[in-house]
Amino acid sequence: MKKLSLLVTFSIVLFSVTVAQSTPPLVVRTANGDLQGAYESGIRTYKGVPFAQPPVGDLRWKEPQPVKHWDGVRKADKFGPRAMQNPIFSDMVFRSDGVSEDCLYLNIWTPARTAGDKLPVLVYFYGGGLMAGDGSELRYDGESMARRGVVAITVNYRLSVFGFFSHPELTKESPHHASGNYGLLDQYAALQWVRQNIAAFGGDPARVTIDGESAGSFSVSAQMASPLSKDLFAQAIGESGSLLGMQPPVSLTAAEKMGIDFATSLGAKSLAELRAIPAATIMQALSKPNAGHFPVSIDGYFFPRSPADIFSSGDQAKVPLLVGWNSGEGSYHSILEKDPPTKDNYEKAVKKLSADHAADLLKYYYAATDDYVQQVATDMAGDRFIGFSTWRWSDLHAQTGGRPVYRYFYERPRPSMRIATGEVAPPGEKRYAVHSAEIEYALGNLPTNLVFNWQPDDFLVSTIMEGYFANFIKTGDPNGPGLPEWPAVKPGVPATVMHIDVSTRAETEQHRDRYLFLEQLISK
Repeated sequence: MKKLSLLVTFSIVLFSVTVAQSTPPLVVRTANGDLQGAYESGIRTYKGVPFAQPPVGDLRWKEPQPVKHWDGVRKADKFGPRAMQNPIFSDMVFRSDGVSEDCLYLNIWTPARTAGDKLPVLVYFYGGGLMAGDGSELRYDGESMARRGVVAITVNYRLSVFGFFSHPELTKESPHHASGNYGLLDQYAALQWVRQNIAAFGGDPARVTIDGESAGSFSVSAQMASPLSKDLFAQAIGESGSLLGMQPPVSLTAAEKMGIDFATSLGAKSLAELRAIPAATIMQALSKPNAGHFPVSIDGYFFPRSPADIFSSGDQAKVPLLVGWNSGEGSYHSILEKDPPTKDNYEKAVKKLSADHAADLLKYYYAATDDYVQQVATDMAGDRFIGFSTWRWSDLHAQTGGRPVYRYFYERPRPSMRIATGEVAPPGEKRYAVHSAEIEYALGNLPTNLVFNWQPDDFLVSTIMEGYFANFIKTGDPNGPGLPEWPAVKPGVPATVMHIDVSTRAETEQHRDRYLFLEQLISK
């Protein structure tokens, strides 16, 4: 009996040692101190990890400053606050700890067993028009990508007036003689943090892919263009949007003028007075009509010159690029307004929209009969909004980047809603993949969105798209076993585009002439 007891005790000890050896420790040492994460469904997570000092007080409207060291073990088991923002978009579901200027945190999902695993890394920038969004949103959750062997990271960055406010006093106090673009500088700081620290989480700092949708995709194109960050990642993915479109970045002088006008509207006569105004008061002022606009600018530091010039001359990051947009980025109603989709109404609407270029627009977006109006007007609305800018990014990079470009066109419409409100097409209307519809599919997060009644075909499309993304993150090439062959774009010839849907297939692009025409328009 005594021998049996000793054997049982030995077995328990041996089992405990084996478990301890097979389970990665939750405490990880970073350059600034120790972090303690948590296990979620077998994946190690580290949430609310600071990558810069809180941009508050005198640090409001300054480039992000390095994190201060801390003693002891800092818990990283909940999301930090999201950036200051007003509730603009109803589809954003946050898990963050409120709203605050103190928002510069990132979140990590890692499947690595040891610090030496050197797994590929995904750094994701959220969308929201540079006015809203957060790394805690369910649709960006990193667990599914982690299960595919990727260390997934979401990054917070400053938004709106706190992220892109320019002012002559700010330019004067800056060591770089620049102001604005703080949100983009936050992303740059996060990439620097990843380069320095991600190996401790089992990631490979030499295999970082940046990705984002809408404003996040715009941000990816910005990071590729900036000489500051272009050496901090190995690959890039863009989902719907770039800064190479119909509304390019403004000059620093123009951005400063907008900043002066906003400061005047607040009654602030100096930078010190501006920094003394509570953040909530500033956000309240922004909720008023015509409150102010804070665009990305050519500040002379993050952007030494026009991003279009940088891409045209081949001075951008020379990395493989996977990029595309959706079939319904815009609605034909934005062209026709309340008028029925007839050929006569369409032609009148286009002449009203652009009297000087109506004839050319009607040639490139031609509707032979009433039956074609909904489609061509949808195409025009989507291209004007975001399709053209994404096309131009992919086309320029294919010409000057020297690395493979893979272009997609996402076509899977979301299914019906569980609750019959919101995104419902009237009877008889074609349904499209609307702006942002691909996010949950690409990141494997359909189960996190309870709004839609997902069907088996939706999970099939998600498996295909997430598979492409995961392969690209790992190798710089989306192709892999079980997936339709995706050819790279070849410079100087019409691109091969991967149409992603239940019947995913590669086709030659059909409307290059449209985009070349739009490119001529913005170059005049």
